[in-house]
Amino acid sequence: MALEPQELEAIHAREMIRDCVARVARGEDRRDRDLLKTAYWPGAAMDYGIFAGDLDAYLDWIVPGSPAVLLTQHFIGQTLIAVEGDTAKAESHVIAYHRVDYGSEHRDLAMGGRYLDSFEKRDGQWRIAARTMLYDWSQDIGQAADFSEGLMGAPFSAGHFTGRTTGDFSAEFFGKALEGTK
Repeated sequence: MALEPQELEAIHAREMIRDCVARVARGEDRRDRDLLKTAYWPGAAMDYGIFAGDLDAYLDWIVPGSPAVLLTQHFIGQTLIAVEGDTAKAESHVIAYHRVDYGSEHRDLAMGGRYLDSFEKRDGQWRIAARTMLYDWSQDIGQAADFSEGLMGAPFSAGHFTGRTTGDFSAEFFGKALEGTK
């Protein structure tokens, strides 16, 4: 049973859209302006409730980000995608973790919600033209544990195991591999 060309094109579109959503998550977590620019069309509109603006304002908001937000990690869940020609709508579930420096202590915060993205395909590329964030829940997990030296009483064998917003081992791991997406 062979797939029809339009079925293959729809599968490819969905995979490119999922990849775009993943690039946003990594770009925000690593505060990587160039990677984020590959996921949005120039002039894209964003509305996060606590921020609304165009792509340039969004990039200035995310990169370098608040110095009080020491670490973020965005987990992307299922993404429902409706493709219609060269446009698509996608709803991606997200759980976002943030380690925040309150001055007297570091706290771990988590929130869950959904990205509502409007995509456009231009010159064979799918990118976000507009994003709205919906928040479903938020939780202050409490004072952050210091795991910089190891976990569960066992020390790390090298310094590269602890993640950071910028300059952690993942940059070396990927090396030039991500340049093709930029």
